[in-house]
Amino acid sequence: MPEGWEWDDTLFSGSAPYYWRGRLPYAPGLVELLAEVLTLDGRGRLLDVGCGPGTLALRFAHLFAEVVGVDPDGGMVAEAGRRADTAGAARKARWVQVRAEELPAGLGAFTVAAFGQSFHWMDRDLVAATVRDMLRPAGALLHIADLKTETRTVDGLPYPGVPYAAIDDLVRRYLGPIRRAGRGVLRYGTPGDEADVLRRAGFAGPERYVVRGGQALERSSGDVVAWAFSMSSSAPHLFGTRRGEFEADLGRLLRETSPSGRFSERQPSTEVFVWREPSAR
Repeated sequence: MPEGWEWDDTLFSGSAPYYWRGRLPYAPGLVELLAEVLTLDGRGRLLDVGCGPGTLALRFAHLFAEVVGVDPDGGMVAEAGRRADTAGAARKARWVQVRAEELPAGLGAFTVAAFGQSFHWMDRDLVAATVRDMLRPAGALLHIADLKTETRTVDGLPYPGVPYAAIDDLVRRYLGPIRRAGRGVLRYGTPGDEADVLRRAGFAGPERYVVRGGQALERSSGDVVAWAFSMSSSAPHLFGTRRGEFEADLGRLLRETSPSGRFSERQPSTEVFVWREPSAR
């Protein structure tokens, strides 16, 4: 959990309708890589911790007999349920509104547990130890995130890049210089050192894999607005009565950057760490 910050239930309040559209997808090939690495064959159970609107769980649903997504935000859980219905995965997917710190919550044992850019929001030592106890012998824990060390440019692409730095400046004008997160602020950012946490919990590893991105993507102004509202640092509720004013200013910024309302991006690469639950305890 970030230093100097306490979790509260407004962290992603109002963001669920924007998340799927606004966030960039994981790199193509992620599912195929992990299906091979973990020998996934349509059996077993997946626990997606901090599942959001089902971003990971629904991509992997066909490789498991059951997927269970847990998230503390009721809007995210509801959105995941709608997405599962649309994807035809409702019969094998279950969504539970619960904090990771409240696991195991009677959910049973799992073959694989996944954290998709969510682990840093939790009491990591507690959650890691609990999840290890929920894994079947020789199960695996996945820590999945965009590769943070790569530089992505839009050189050679048809539209201007998304003006992320200018959007950040605009958010700071409205919400202050320190990144917001729910009712609090992230004065010291989010923590790293996941490896130390997971080793303390008794996991073996990790095995590191990078699924390369770089593919050209096209984004609309609406997609970029959705991205802004999908972030904990600029969730809709943070703007209060000034939300409409912020959205109007953001729209003007985007039109000035790209009068066509189209933007180019490159797909981020995806970094995966596979941690194993030793078969003998």
